[in-house]
Amino acid sequence: MNLRAIRAIYLFEMARTWRTLMQSIVSPVLSTSLYFIVFGAAIGSRIDQVEGVNYGSFIVPGLIMLSVLTQSVANASFGIYFPKFTGTIYEILSAPVSFLEIAVGYVGAAASKSIILGLIILATAGLFVPLHIAHPVWMFGFLVLTSVTFSLLGFIIGIWADGFEKLQVVPLLIITPLTFLGGSFYSISMLPPLWQTIALFNPVVYLVSGFRWSFYEIADVNVAVSLAATFGFLLVCLGIVWWIFKTGYRLKA
Repeated sequence: MNLRAIRAIYLFEMARTWRTLMQSIVSPVLSTSLYFIVFGAAIGSRIDQVEGVNYGSFIVPGLIMLSVLTQSVANASFGIYFPKFTGTIYEILSAPVSFLEIAVGYVGAAASKSIILGLIILATAGLFVPLHIAHPVWMFGFLVLTSVTFSLLGFIIGIWADGFEKLQVVPLLIITPLTFLGGSFYSISMLPPLWQTIALFNPVVYLVSGFRWSFYEIADVNVAVSLAATFGFLLVCLGIVWWIFKTGYRLKA
């Protein structure tokens, strides 16, 4: 494996983050802070606690997941699509770099950005509400797994998209609604029995539930099931990327 090529792609993508700091880091953090203010004031004043946890603290894991999921997909998809759009992708394709190395570089950079963003939002949340992380190792593990998984999904979307419309359709019409309906702001145990059953078909429920368990040891589904679901989605994304690599599917400008 060409580690120099991976490092070059990774550093280039990370440098783009620092050049667009307002868009990449500051904007998501400010947006999440507004969620704290709005939901904390409007809903938190009416809901004292959820499963023994202050409502403001309860929504922290969900808000972090909301930002991590959307930003992982957006960073990875835009990172690989923009060179296709400008035609600079041919510089990479003409270099002695395999598709696997391209994928590792872009996905690694996108996942790193999301992990950094998640940790910044976590630190920012501590300014608004009291936080307790019961299992910090598991918390970081879920954060890394989610970031890598959805960065892989974003990379796949970036390869598939042949226009900015396609680039946005999955995040806007699928990822964001599933995240809002995945227990980010509530426990699915608060729903009627029928809707609890329907919610279990939402894959984001398992991500948010497992991540919240690492904070407060409360979960809508068993943490082992959450971990298995996360690994399952990761394997599906890896399988798609492997298929692209094995079938010789090429990046198109």
